Amino acid sequence: MCGIVGYYGPQNPKDVIIAGLKKLEYRGYDSAGLTVLHQGQLKRVRAEGKLKNLEQKIIGEKFDGHLGIGHTRWATHGVPSERNAHPHQVQGVSIVHNGIIENYLEIREELLARGAKITSDTDSELVAHLIAEEVQKQNDLLKAVQIVLGKLRGAFSILAIWEKQPDRLVAFKDGPPLVVGLGDKETFIVSDVQAALQHTKKYIYLDDREIVLVRGDQVDIVDPTGKQIKKQIVELNWSAEQVEKMGYSHFMLKEIYEQPQAIASAMEPHIDSETHSIRLKNVGFGTAPQNIDQLNTLVDWEKTCATLKGINKVMIIACGTSYYAGLAGKYYIEQIARIPVEVDIASEFRYRKPVLQPGTLVMTISQSGETADTLAAIRLAKESGATTLSICNVKNSTIDREAHGHLYMNSGPEVGVASTKAFTSTLVILNCLALAIGKIKNSLSSAQEKEHIQALLSLPSQVEVVLAYDKYFTEAAESLKSFKGFLYMGRGVSYPIALEGALKLKELAYLHAEGYAAGEMKHGPLALIDERMAIIMLAPSDELYEKTVSNLEEAKARGGKIISIGTGENEKLKKISERYLSIPKAHWSTNPVISVIPLQLMAFHLASSLGYDVDQPRNLAKSVTVE
Repeated sequence: MCGIVGYYGPQNPKDVIIAGLKKLEYRGYDSAGLTVLHQGQLKRVRAEGKLKNLEQKIIGEKFDGHLGIGHTRWATHGVPSERNAHPHQVQGVSIVHNGIIENYLEIREELLARGAKITSDTDSELVAHLIAEEVQKQNDLLKAVQIVLGKLRGAFSILAIWEKQPDRLVAFKDGPPLVVGLGDKETFIVSDVQAALQHTKKYIYLDDREIVLVRGDQVDIVDPTGKQIKKQIVELNWSAEQVEKMGYSHFMLKEIYEQPQAIASAMEPHIDSETHSIRLKNVGFGTAPQNIDQLNTLVDWEKTCATLKGINKVMIIACGTSYYAGLAGKYYIEQIARIPVEVDIASEFRYRKPVLQPGTLVMTISQSGETADTLAAIRLAKESGATTLSICNVKNSTIDREAHGHLYMNSGPEVGVASTKAFTSTLVILNCLALAIGKIKNSLSSAQEKEHIQALLSLPSQVEVVLAYDKYFTEAAESLKSFKGFLYMGRGVSYPIALEGALKLKELAYLHAEGYAAGEMKHGPLALIDERMAIIMLAPSDELYEKTVSNLEEAKARGGKIISIGTGENEKLKKISERYLSIPKAHWSTNPVISVIPLQLMAFHLASSLGYDVDQPRNLAKSVTVE
């Protein structure tokens, strides 16, 4: 999620902005920039990559002003680059933007027709052009923003400054969070209170379609017509735990928003982004995990190739959410690597006297690396002479130490009991593993490898797009309270995601929910469908899309209330659904990662609206370390 920091006050804006952006680095980003008033004009500096690159560029720069804005960006429209980085600046107007402008194509065409010179590939720059046009007519930044707000559709938070009104900051939102921090003769406008906590504990939380005007020491909140709004000032006296939440209401919500960075961290060791090739790193077959970081990458890859080349079957063993990730892994490995895969619940595997033939790779998945049944399964597999591979989030956990080979989710700590970022990171790792086996066994062409890698590299920004629509999931959740039950359905690799979505609702909201393969609807679930049954259908544009829509029509005909998740602006799905949630167009192998985000948000908001503790659901523990 992009980070926004705005400042007005006596401190050096450059220092305040850089420090604030550093507090937001946990959100993930691919470029950064700032604009600060200097000698009556706006001075902008931007850099691709990490904040240290921006800091290097401003070492010799001087800023004598009292006002500035800064931004860290995850690419959505336009590749990561300096010219696509924020702030965007047009005719003395500078803006930073978090979210997505849905009608950007329409706006772009209108601007080009009026002779605008558009210099980036972003939807954000278009907002700067619109505001620049209006300030020339209105000669007032607030009035310009009021007009522009009415022209935008989407989910966005935007902060603007204009060099002809050097005492003003104007910000507005409709979706992603924006917070006003009130200091001693200074004001902060940030996307997350964490960016300003070192300066103040007093905050105003903006609601959708509210506009904040900072004029010197004065802060006014108005509606789109300019009418004053009285807002409560919240004083944060946070505990250490609350600070760790980085401004989010719950750890789980924070972890949902951390997924773009978690996904990027999961794939980063194994993907060469320049050559678009796969090479599993630090798998360490036959090496103690504590020594993995010292492994020679080339030697490790050669050992990995030698081990995986002899594999002719994979067995995936896991529990709960990790089990559903394993089911998705079956689709990946079988379709990409063309070797058979079995997926077992760990508690069943250990007691059914499994037959493990030579050439079988037994792979376990456990976020904690301490799950009792999964640990017993990997020990049983080793006793039977199988090669074992663990996917964990915690290095040197018991399962990690027990396995012959090791892959890591690299998600960072996951505090919420209901797993979110560990699940999506696991899907990414399973993608990488499938590609590596396919490459080693020559079932994957170079062209296919590049296609898959490009899809994976696009994932963080695509997830970012879905997260920008969080407010819609809040609204959807409110309308779901009255249903007697929920059927989650999908076909192909979307089926395991339907299972995971149903599990999230059961875990958090304590409501009856079941996941089904959509093709099984006529074999029983159809009897459950009436006007009090919600149908959550995953229908991305893939080879099974038409069959999925056919299943959806059957559910609709029986009175079921449809919530569908599909690709882009799908008029057919909109027509037959009570609610339609759009996801970006993606490769079949990455659709599951994108599709599960709405299901996580839906479960979170429904449970929250019912007053439940989403971080610590009743009767559940983060790690099941006893049978």
